[in-house]
Amino acid sequence: MNLDTILNPPQGLSIDIIILISFILGLLHGATPDEHTWPITFSYAIGQYSTKKGMKAGFVFSSGFTLQRAFLTTLGFIGLAAIYKIYNLDGPVYVAVGIGMFVAGSYILRGKYIHAPFDLLLRGKEHHSSDATRKPLHESEAREVPVKLAFFHGLIAGFGFGIYASIITFILAPEMPSIFYAPLPGLFFGLGTMAMQIIFGAAFANFARIKKIPEALVAKLGRSVAGKTLYYGGIAFAIIGSFIIALPAIDSFSVSTGNPIPNLNSIGVATVLVLFVVGVLGIGSLVSGFREIGKMRSLDTPGTTKKLS
Repeated sequence: MNLDTILNPPQGLSIDIIILISFILGLLHGATPDEHTWPITFSYAIGQYSTKKGMKAGFVFSSGFTLQRAFLTTLGFIGLAAIYKIYNLDGPVYVAVGIGMFVAGSYILRGKYIHAPFDLLLRGKEHHSSDATRKPLHESEAREVPVKLAFFHGLIAGFGFGIYASIITFILAPEMPSIFYAPLPGLFFGLGTMAMQIIFGAAFANFARIKKIPEALVAKLGRSVAGKTLYYGGIAFAIIGSFIIALPAIDSFSVSTGNPIPNLNSIGVATVLVLFVVGVLGIGSLVSGFREIGKMRSLDTPGTTKKLS
């Protein structure tokens, strides 16, 4: 089975071949820089600072994504997914994903940049400490990253639509023999994506360990990077989504790379989002954190006269 067959499946395929193609498409989708997966998986995984927890972050996010994809191919089988041919839903999906990232980021950072009671939404705890001065909780260090929210991010992100989604929804799903089989292309596409996201989740989670620093500092750095990536990444998603809603033509602008694999075949808005959130915000915050830790450790070495405040 060659790449052209996978990206342009012919009619009359058997169920097992459809399932196989769907799974391979999912692997390609999860392995290539996609704005609906990489930024969110990176944000949650980097805050876990361990291989096992990073894999869990990738799994939890992909579970929600897989559930939505199975629903999407069911809609494709009965013809209701045609709404994607009429309306460009990328803008609204970007905005929804952005809001979710923003809320999660603010929660992790304890409202460091805005003063809003997201605690009540996410955990039902008070937004202020109980002492007499009612010291805002955002003055403490970042919280643990709430991985369970990645599931809902997966559900929302699953409504994003691209070339891979078009293939499983409009080509493979209608080929299934009945509506009972219709979820299978989406399910196996999601499982393929999940396999790659678990691998990337483990890799992302270990980014914070590439320098041999104490566990406590690794944990603190991971939470900080996750919070900033989600917070500022959410703002970026919401802004880009708003622009696309106002000017849909922006979404179609791209520069071809000559690579036949979707997500690698062109550079457009989606690519810019991935590079900005994962590269500039995520990796940038991580590098900045390493530098700060390096300065702290140098100040702690014997013979120095400076003290940490």
